[in-house]
Amino acid sequence: MSKSILIRGGRVIDPSREIDEKMDVLIVGDKIAGLGREAAGSADEVIDADGLLVTPGLIDMHVHLREPGHEDKETIETGTAAAVAGGFTAVACMPNTDPPLHSDAEVEYVLRQAELVAHTRVYPIGALTKNRAGRELAEIGLMVKAGAVAFSDDGDGIADTAVCMRAMEYVSQFDRLFIQHCEDTSLTRGGCMNAGLTATRLGLPAIPAVAEVIMAQRDITLARQAGVRYHVAHVSAAGTVDLVRRARQEGQAVTAEVCPHHLLLTEEMCARYDPNLKMNPPLRSQADLQACLEGVRDGTIGCLVTDHAPHVNSEKELGFQDAPFGIIGLETALPLFIRALIDSEVLDWPQLIAAMSTRPAQLLGVSGGTLKVDRVADVTLIDPEIEWKIDAEKMRSKSRNTPFDGWPVRGRAVLTMVGGEVRYRAEQE
Repeated sequence: MSKSILIRGGRVIDPSREIDEKMDVLIVGDKIAGLGREAAGSADEVIDADGLLVTPGLIDMHVHLREPGHEDKETIETGTAAAVAGGFTAVACMPNTDPPLHSDAEVEYVLRQAELVAHTRVYPIGALTKNRAGRELAEIGLMVKAGAVAFSDDGDGIADTAVCMRAMEYVSQFDRLFIQHCEDTSLTRGGCMNAGLTATRLGLPAIPAVAEVIMAQRDITLARQAGVRYHVAHVSAAGTVDLVRRARQEGQAVTAEVCPHHLLLTEEMCARYDPNLKMNPPLRSQADLQACLEGVRDGTIGCLVTDHAPHVNSEKELGFQDAPFGIIGLETALPLFIRALIDSEVLDWPQLIAAMSTRPAQLLGVSGGTLKVDRVADVTLIDPEIEWKIDAEKMRSKSRNTPFDGWPVRGRAVLTMVGGEVRYRAEQE
């Protein structure tokens, strides 16, 4: 007989049904069985959610799990352990592994491994080109059959316009999301931080914002012709926000995402020469940050992601110019988005949950993102008021490369449930 769980007395927020009120949620087996009056009756377990938010499980559609090939940095097991502690019930993993996820064999490997060890659902994103080299299309059709939910060469944008156009046309045949890392590398080679006065003062080679804007502009034009659903990864530049806004106003299927660090940190912080502040796209100017916030406010940027990018300590202990790009983010994303967006009244809670759950599920075409009856019981309970300090040494990720170590924050997931099974409970710490 299926186990029943009653989540009692929480503030239920379900953007998919425009619900935001105090009510009970009943779960039977792996499904949502009832809300409010439908949740009446006894249950095998009762969870007191008084003072907590009860939401669809959070979904991060931009994560680097590093497996296969870089298990010293992260594995599917450790990455999803970090994810579930951050309130995520599902992650979509990028294909820049070794070998890349550029054929059905690699996609199937990730799914098999996830079935064995993952704490969350894992959705592979297939590579657009073989070896992510931007020259020859990957086996997109076979990867769709194997379970790839979207396609990207993330870490690299496709520089060759003809190849990019063919990839868009191919992906559009399967109605999958085309995700682009927008960067014209002819403008960024050797760069390690945003181009501007700070880079000049520090004597560091720079990455101009226009490198992101140029590729986004080209791609939006191509995507209109190809009829593909086009998604800009980790937006950082004001010009890119403007392009996405204009395309959406014209009715084009263009979407975008942003990370916490591009809403909270600016290029001036790189004066510390802290390699944990080195990321790609880099921290930009205050004007770019404000443009990203406004893009989130008006819905131009509809998804909130981490771009979780683990690295071993020895790599991040190199000098700023030589260290690899990227930071971890799964265990810190929720409180950082609370600081950037809830505390500043850019978004309210239903809007935040839509951007961290409902909308990613819709774009990727995966389960979750809703508390509708008979849908999968992927649920996150959030304490919006708890105050705590980020401590990199307590992370479940294998890596510790975060610039937010020591930050006092507010709000965190206290219980994460995947398919009706509790995978994380805060009191277990």
